Amino acid sequence: MQKSNVPNPAKAEQSYPRFSLSSLGFGPAAPSKDLLPPPPPAVEVLPGDEESSAAKSNVEPIVIDDDLTLLKGRASTFDVFGVANSDLVPGKYEGGLKLWEGSLDLVKILHSEIEEGVLMLSGNRVLELGCGHGLPGIFAGLKGAAVIHFQDFNAEVLRSLTIPNVTVNLKKELNQQQPLLTSKTSTIITTDVRFFAGDWNEIHQLLPYVCSGEERKETNGGLQEKSCDGYDVILMAETVYALSSLHCLYELIKRCMHRPSGIVYMAGKKHYFGVGGGTRQFVNLVEEDGILAACLLAEVADGSSNVREVWKLMYR
Repeated sequence: MQKSNVPNPAKAEQSYPRFSLSSLGFGPAAPSKDLLPPPPPAVEVLPGDEESSAAKSNVEPIVIDDDLTLLKGRASTFDVFGVANSDLVPGKYEGGLKLWEGSLDLVKILHSEIEEGVLMLSGNRVLELGCGHGLPGIFAGLKGAAVIHFQDFNAEVLRSLTIPNVTVNLKKELNQQQPLLTSKTSTIITTDVRFFAGDWNEIHQLLPYVCSGEERKETNGGLQEKSCDGYDVILMAETVYALSSLHCLYELIKRCMHRPSGIVYMAGKKHYFGVGGGTRQFVNLVEEDGILAACLLAEVADGSSNVREVWKLMYR
């Protein structure tokens, strides 16, 4: 009898600890005692023909506002990772295939900030951390961002979802610039749009606009931050779910954030039951450090999840 090549989800469940919606804010979950596998190596993911063809099919509209609709594709955890019915497999898959509510909250806030004249994305360098579908970064591209870099834990998420979403939403914008890679289907990705996969502890080694860590100088009043030519705007949605990863996420932000005028927009749930993180936990970390100031922009309690928030972080 010929053996099937289809991954066995039962085996995948035995190999890795899993979380469901209950662990991301929808109910209690018991912590796993299993050891996590090592994170995948940090790599830059280049677009290819398979992503270009995928972008032309299996897409659906997401209405953000009356005058703003984005397109997104679909990919299942079973098809990509061999894991069924899971939103998170720590150390293996970090939820990037799901369209989380915070991502849409973030796009709406960015749209509102631009409409009110508070934010300008045109000509700026933008980094989206934990991008998944990449809708906030895509919105930045539609608003004229000069550089858009997408980061996700999983290269598979970037290949199967982020790159197709970027291609189908930004094809017109990308075709107006100099190409880095042209596929047989004439999809063009420019040097301004790049994709990086890896853990937050290591990804700074690949990102082009990162501070060296020596941007402090001695003054009579003590240490003072010097200028740093990083990203003008950092976007992140639903990245603060795990208490154990908040510190390395915050350290990465400080490495990447343009100093002194960089801005961070963060969307997420106020608290994620079962994994200990949340927007308030992250804001507490920021305030204790004393380098950045945090401002609450929106609170969303629409019943689709527990309470969500959108915050803006800036240098003091």
